[in-house]
Amino acid sequence: MAKIYSELTPPLERFIAKQHLFFTGTAPLASNGSINVSPKGIDTFRCLNNNTVAYLDLTGSGNETAAHLSENGRLTIMFCSFAEKPTILRLYGKGRVVRSQDADWQDLYRHFDSIPGERQIVVLAIQRVQTSCGFGVPLFEYKQQRNELIAWAERKGAEGLEAYRQKNNQTSVDGLPAYDTGRSPSERV
Repeated sequence: MAKIYSELTPPLERFIAKQHLFFTGTAPLASNGSINVSPKGIDTFRCLNNNTVAYLDLTGSGNETAAHLSENGRLTIMFCSFAEKPTILRLYGKGRVVRSQDADWQDLYRHFDSIPGERQIVVLAIQRVQTSCGFGVPLFEYKQQRNELIAWAERKGAEGLEAYRQKNNQTSVDGLPAYDTGRSPSERV
């Protein structure tokens, strides 16, 4: 059965640390906008405290999460155990994107290892934590992380990555801007 928490507990943080995969879920306010669910791997997720988590976001084909967070800040992060003990953990709250030019970048970035292709840090201020059984989730055996994304970023180099982000990561598939420089996160809906 589902359990609701107001913050992360040490057992939940240990569960998170064991997972090789997590999913982010965002949506624009418009009812006809595209909902986005993104799988994330590689060692990019950190629990900063009981109410704050963050992940180092790597350059990818799109930037839906940043666009949706820029518009409304709503973010859900889900962890799902594919091992013997079935568990699903969802973190709900307000998210924001921190880029290298932002004042709090260095303070947040120190929690991560440098990874080729790093684009931004996504921070979630947790409002609710929920676990559920996961009884319907199949068992899978973890083999290894894929290296293709990091190898691609290394081949692109810093200038190539910046050009790629300028061309492909500035708006969502629905045309929302990925970076709202006109309003502070507290002024967003």
